[in-house]
Amino acid sequence: MEVILLQDVDKLGEKGQVVSASDGYVRNFLLPRKLAEVASPGRIAEVRQRQEAEETRKLKMIERAGETAGLLSRTVLTIEAQAGEDGRLFGSVTAADISKEIYRARNIKIDKKKITLADPIKETGDYMVEIEVSPGVNANTKVIVTSAK
Repeated sequence: MEVILLQDVDKLGEKGQVVSASDGYVRNFLLPRKLAEVASPGRIAEVRQRQEAEETRKLKMIERAGETAGLLSRTVLTIEAQAGEDGRLFGSVTAADISKEIYRARNIKIDKKKITLADPIKETGDYMVEIEVSPGVNANTKVIVTSAK
């Protein structure tokens, strides 16, 4: 008997898949626990259509993430901070500061947790900062820290 899985089932399949299972397994285990529903031709078509729409949505998200990563890679941020004559900052430039500057410069919201800094920046100079735009899509942005006058 063919069923549509409503949840992941070990050794059978993942949520949304159309799988074949024995009548007894379906009747005694899957249906009472609401793990699956009987697959009618209309429901199968509906599930397939939903899967195609989800796939299209994921492809568009990956494409947008790639465009954002390209834009961030071409971005050069200049952050002014209070510094002494030797170039050491009185405070530091953190991932939150970089996130705010990206939003100000490009109107792109990036969570500060997605910005990779080994340590907060404590001296003036040029730095390359890695930003995770989405899982598997990263961008390197140049950050120039200057002394505020």
